[in-house]
Amino acid sequence: MSRRDVVDNLFSLLEENGRGLYGESGVNQIQHALQAASQAEQAGSTDEMITAALLHDIGHLIDNDAAEAQLRGEDRRHEDLGSEYLSAWFGPEVTEPIRLHVPAKRYLVYRKDQYADRLSEASIRTLELQGGAFETVEQAAEFEAERFFQDAVRLRVWDEGAKSEDAATPDLAHYRPIVERAIKVEAISDF
Repeated sequence: MSRRDVVDNLFSLLEENGRGLYGESGVNQIQHALQAASQAEQAGSTDEMITAALLHDIGHLIDNDAAEAQLRGEDRRHEDLGSEYLSAWFGPEVTEPIRLHVPAKRYLVYRKDQYADRLSEASIRTLELQGGAFETVEQAAEFEAERFFQDAVRLRVWDEGAKSEDAATPDLAHYRPIVERAIKVEAISDF
């Protein structure tokens, strides 16, 4: 599979499954993804971090039971689903911030009092499904010891800030070369 094929498949998934609203924010999954990626790009992030921001919620889009599970009060661990799915094409610089972006929310609520005030109503509800805020210094320290801790925190902040109904962002095509560059070499064949 070529780089182009990988990106075609991922972007098709975003376009086909990402039209539904993202929680109760008034934006759909594609808008949410583009807003997160735009924030990462504006921050001068690497191709890998911009890709992680764009694809951080792909786990929701590959899980056919995600919406119903949430209604049942189940956490389907979209962060793990997405990270595992993307690991076929991307290295840990993309997949680890994605895997850690939910623990980053739990961490930030524990460490930063004002962070909880920034959470949307949907994020507050999912926080409880995801285990709530960290409760101990040990949990926080264990998270801080993760190699991609800082990247996960940055991704989490962009995630929470990517819910504006009137945000102007580049379109999906703008991110094609960025995502193509982030694909690990051993995952492709240009035949």
